[in-house]
Amino acid sequence: MTLMIRRAGRAALLLASLLLGALVTASVWAAPPLAAEGVERYTLALTWHPGFCASRSQPPRECRESRLRRAAEDGFVLHGLWASLPADFRKQGVTRREWRRKGCFLEAPRPDGGFCRAHAPLALPEALGRRLDRGMPGRASCLDRYQYAKHAACLALPAETLFATSLALREAVNDSAFGDFVALHRGGEVGRNALIDAFEAAFGDDTGRALRLECRGRGNRLLTEVRIGIDADALERFPGADSLVRLDRGRCASRVRIADFD
Repeated sequence: MTLMIRRAGRAALLLASLLLGALVTASVWAAPPLAAEGVERYTLALTWHPGFCASRSQPPRECRESRLRRAAEDGFVLHGLWASLPADFRKQGVTRREWRRKGCFLEAPRPDGGFCRAHAPLALPEALGRRLDRGMPGRASCLDRYQYAKHAACLALPAETLFATSLALREAVNDSAFGDFVALHRGGEVGRNALIDAFEAAFGDDTGRALRLECRGRGNRLLTEVRIGIDADALERFPGADSLVRLDRGRCASRVRIADFD
C-alpha cells in the first residue's frame, strides 16, 4: 500500500510537470564503473514483465509463479547490460551484427540446451544475489548465467560488478519520472510518442533517441522492453543527459499497450 501511494504521488507530480511544460530533472546515480577495454557504449535492457509474459505462448517459470511476478511491482525488471562491439573483436573482423547475435559465444561457443547450460552458477555475494532475485525474475530460468556468458565473460568483467551496476541503473530508471509514467499507465494504452516525451521530460531535452521501445504481439502494440543507450565512460553519471547515447529506433506501433498482471 505504501509503495502504491508513493508511486501514485510521483506519477501525479509527473503529470503536473508535463501539463506545465516543466522539465523533470533526473537524479544522478553513482553506478560502479565497468572497465571493459575498447567498449564505447552499453545498452541497458529492461523488460516490462507483464508484457513479456503476455507475449509468450509458453510462459517461462518467472511468468507462472506469483512470487516471481512480484518484481513487476517495482516497475521494469532487468534483462541485461550489453557492451557494444569491443575494439579487439572489431580488429579481428567481427561485425556489429555478429557481436549482437553471438557476443562472447564467438569466443567460447554456447553449449547446447537451455540458459542453465550457458555458464556455471555465478558466485555472487548473498545480499547481491537477493537483490538480483528480485530485480531479475528471469534468474529462475538462469537468465543471469546466460547474460553473463554472452555479454561479459570474454570482457574480463566480474559478475559481481556487472550485476551491481545493472541493478543500480535499473533502480535509477524505476525511480525516475519516466518509470512513474509507465507505471501509471499499466493496464492501459498510451501513444508511442507520449512514452518518448515522458523519457525526455525525465532525462532531458533531445534524449529520446537514446530510448528504444520493443513491442510484440499483433501490430507490435504490446510493450515488452525498453533499451537505453549509455556512454561507457559515463555510467557513473547515468541518467544524466550527458551519459546517454543514441540507439536505433524500435518497431512499436503508434499506440502501445502497457500490460498488467491480473
